[in-house]
Amino acid sequence: MRYLLALSLSFFMAFAAHAERKQSYGALDVHYNIFNSTFLQPDTARAVGLNRSKDQAVLNVSMVKSAKGQKGSVVGSFKNLLGQNQVLTFKEVDEGDAVYYLAQFAITGQEVLRFDLQVTDAEGTTHVLKFNQEVFPDL
Repeated sequence: MRYLLALSLSFFMAFAAHAERKQSYGALDVHYNIFNSTFLQPDTARAVGLNRSKDQAVLNVSMVKSAKGQKGSVVGSFKNLLGQNQVLTFKEVDEGDAVYYLAQFAITGQEVLRFDLQVTDAEGTTHVLKFNQEVFPDL
């Protein structure tokens, strides 16, 4: 099952590479991207405990240092342009060489969201990551 999950996420990451973003903090690279949950294969979504729905998105965050996935923690929230705040709940997906932190959230329509994350690396250092992302429900 791990191989299937890794293969599915790798395929998705290659497909969505143009949408991936990265922020570097010294030797630590924090990769993050947002995608509609319907992009995941049903088996992959089930394996990581995500719901596939046209009005659900997923925020994927991973930490990489010296070309190796790093454990840590991620907390955060986002606001819409009206200032309504939603806290994100992240799940850790540990595949050995790769560790992902996934948070699923509802999309109500096309809108720009402002994300504010605190990413804590394996040494316990917390890094602030802020970004805006336009999201769309799947058709």
